[in-house]
Amino acid sequence: MLMTLLQAEAAVEKFTADSIQARTSETLAALKDTEPNVLLQNLGQQALHFGLKVLAALAIYIIGAWIIKKIVKIVAKGFEKKRSDAALASFVKSLVSITLWVLLIIITVGALGINTTSLAALLAAGGMAIGMALSGTVQNFAGGIMLLVFKPIRAGDFIEAQGFTGTVSEINITSTKLVTLDNRVVFIPNGALASGNINNFSVKDLRRVDINVSIAYGNDIEKAKKTVLEIIKSNPKALDAKTKGAADPFVALLSLGESTITLVTRTWVKAADYWDVYFWITENLYSQLPAKGVDFSFPHLNVNISKN
Repeated sequence: MLMTLLQAEAAVEKFTADSIQARTSETLAALKDTEPNVLLQNLGQQALHFGLKVLAALAIYIIGAWIIKKIVKIVAKGFEKKRSDAALASFVKSLVSITLWVLLIIITVGALGINTTSLAALLAAGGMAIGMALSGTVQNFAGGIMLLVFKPIRAGDFIEAQGFTGTVSEINITSTKLVTLDNRVVFIPNGALASGNINNFSVKDLRRVDINVSIAYGNDIEKAKKTVLEIIKSNPKALDAKTKGAADPFVALLSLGESTITLVTRTWVKAADYWDVYFWITENLYSQLPAKGVDFSFPHLNVNISKN
């Protein structure tokens, strides 16, 4: 047994660094002078002590996970009672959950006897390295904070941004969830969303429907304008100046083209009625104008044939 220990000591001294070599030498020397029974007893005590640490760490983790779930639920209920913005509630819940889980992991590791100071330093260094590697993610996180602080959009708003149009479902830490008109789910990075153009259709209660109508030369302009105006006013959802913020329906000559006259129409409606009124006016202009003596323009080509 003594020869085995000496061989092991020689191997350790040969292949380990100076600091580890010194520690190993001390341990092997202690093993030489220790009785086998005492050695086994010490190992048993150490195993029992480590087992208790593992059980304590496991208990801390289970209890901590339960507490975190309770805290997140309390935060969610608090936002529900105050009827806060759903996007803000989702963002705060995610941030609280991630922070608490990081703290729980540090506490659990500390319960195992590992130096948490070194772990914290390691996490800080790792966080810096990850932050540099994931600079885009950090930008998205900052963009999410900007969106929640300045509130250019809220959950439930109908917006157009980054080439997509849809309803904002929720704003997370790094991205915004958008549900399009055809029921697709699009995740837009908060960094691009906060620094780009956002067309929010839900901020105002009223919107204006602008439709251009091309009619042929030869039409009576006053008759055409009057006819178009009558069609628009026949829609019960079309608003007039009696509604605050709106104006009477408007029709005017916009431009004279090579083969067409363009009339511009402007109609104020409630934001929720925009598309219904837009499609209704377009369809009724097409179906009623010819019947009332107003002809549409169409592309044509004049060909002059000369006889020699």
